[in-house]
Amino acid sequence: MQTETDVPVKATRVSFDVVEVLQELDGAGVTEVASELDLPRSTVHDHLRTLEELELVVNEDGNYKTGTRFLEFGGYARKRMKVFEVAKPELQKLAEQTGEHSNLMVEEHGRGVFLYKTEGENAVKLDTYNGYRVHLQTTALGKAMMAHMDEERVHDILDRHGMPGITDRTVTDEERLFEEFEAIRERGYAIDREERVRGMRCIAAPLLDDDEILGAISVSGPKNRMQGERFEEEIPRQVLRIANVIEVNMTHA
Repeated sequence: MQTETDVPVKATRVSFDVVEVLQELDGAGVTEVASELDLPRSTVHDHLRTLEELELVVNEDGNYKTGTRFLEFGGYARKRMKVFEVAKPELQKLAEQTGEHSNLMVEEHGRGVFLYKTEGENAVKLDTYNGYRVHLQTTALGKAMMAHMDEERVHDILDRHGMPGITDRTVTDEERLFEEFEAIRERGYAIDREERVRGMRCIAAPLLDDDEILGAISVSGPKNRMQGERFEEEIPRQVLRIANVIEVNMTHA
């Protein structure tokens, strides 16, 4: 986490902190935001008014919420990523074939970002959405990417963001994590056994272009359907096949 001395323009940092609080609280008033950030009410009010003038937040009778203009920025950022355009139709096929969630994740600033997700007919409801960010080591997608990073890069990410335990199954030990990386590289895919969401399992494969990590794709579903031969052979085979198709198509897109 950045400190005030890390950020050249403190006012920009404060505005961003305000936006993050609005998102975390699903909307809030001036007093509530000021309390969360331990800032003067007048300071928070000025930042919120500025953000409102820029159409970045909306004011509903004193309750401020993040606005859809952020969607414009995120949509543009995603559209310019070739991996999204190439992977999207293949992930739709994967969701149809498995009936579960299929996902595309990229790494940015040491975090995992869900760039695209689509649902098959049997998919359960999850908290993820396009743009949702996670600690890399808490997901199969993130571990699939980390397994192919330089060791120094992995240490930098862990030093910056830590290894929080989201569930009692999350990998929080660095030595164990690196041991898992070896297994991921050997079999070609990563496994998540209820490490971010209780009751959910996931199979993920990295998207690689020589030494470049383009992202990772996955299939996730409830553990009662993700077990036995389906979890150990069928789903991994489907994920690896689609990952290979995306990698090949990336070279010609």
